[in-house]
Amino acid sequence: MSFFAVLFALILEQARPLARGNWVHTGFLGWARWGHRSLDAGRRHHGWITWIVVVIVPTVLTLLVHSLLWQVNVLLAFVWNVAVLYVTLGFRQFSHFFTDIRDALDDGDEEMARALLAQWRQVDASELPRSEIVRHVIEYSVLAAHRHVFGVLGWFSLLAALGLGPAGAVMYRMSEFVARYWAYQSKIPGDGASPALQQVASSAWGVIDFMPSRITSLGFAVVGSFEDAIDAWRNYTHAFPVGVVVATASRNDGLILAATSGAVNVRLGGEALKAVLPPKILQEFEAGSLGDQDVALSASTPGREPDVAHLRSVVGLVWRSVVLWMVLLALLTLARLLG
Repeated sequence: MSFFAVLFALILEQARPLARGNWVHTGFLGWARWGHRSLDAGRRHHGWITWIVVVIVPTVLTLLVHSLLWQVNVLLAFVWNVAVLYVTLGFRQFSHFFTDIRDALDDGDEEMARALLAQWRQVDASELPRSEIVRHVIEYSVLAAHRHVFGVLGWFSLLAALGLGPAGAVMYRMSEFVARYWAYQSKIPGDGASPALQQVASSAWGVIDFMPSRITSLGFAVVGSFEDAIDAWRNYTHAFPVGVVVATASRNDGLILAATSGAVNVRLGGEALKAVLPPKILQEFEAGSLGDQDVALSASTPGREPDVAHLRSVVGLVWRSVVLWMVLLALLTLARLLG
């Protein structure tokens, strides 16, 4: 059932994507805001209580609804799986900026590309050369694809195989959501999440994303240049061994970017874009940033200078990875049916 649930959710999301500021997103915002305002008392154990209530409670409720519907009718449980995946999984939540920037670069309109990148990431991109525009678009798009698609697929597939329905998809998206939201809430004077809560959310997100980030990196290696991707993975691991103090979330993102760099032979990493536009908290949050964790490669990787052709290569890499996931899910579904 997992294969068909993912397939239907992806088709539905492509045909009828959720609009920005939809009721689901608004509900998540309200829930996360209530959590830190009501439960965050500034201590680390309060942070864990807040995180458990905001992330784990919706996960458990999702599981309970799935279990109840499964007992009533398998078809209802299937519809529930599709509905949950529809709001947690999909490319259309971020792909329009990627497409618009690529089209602008194809037309030679670099000013438009810079303006779109600035709007997307809430940064000053006015001085970026063409290759740097492409590099940043690749980095942000690959990480967005991981967080919105492959990471969700990883946790959904794992817990669904254990009979837990779409609980994994909710846990993954909520943990990423609150880590990002509470980091930006801290910028609002008198209304921000405490440092303890931010640290808890960031640590939990790093642990939850540990396995999916490596699965995504391996998938990119399989469907891209395997030897180069694995070599880039190895080099990144050597550059940031376990003993080096690097946030787990940043380490996870850096691994994905390193694998992407090798898979399509493109130079990634280097100086990060800085958010220097007037502070617009909600817009920055919508940009999908995790603050200082956003760019995890402080040094450039080997590879060709980024150009527009690499954008097409990355699109192909991502879609081949989706096909790989679907094939694996189809085989697992078939094995369960035959077993």
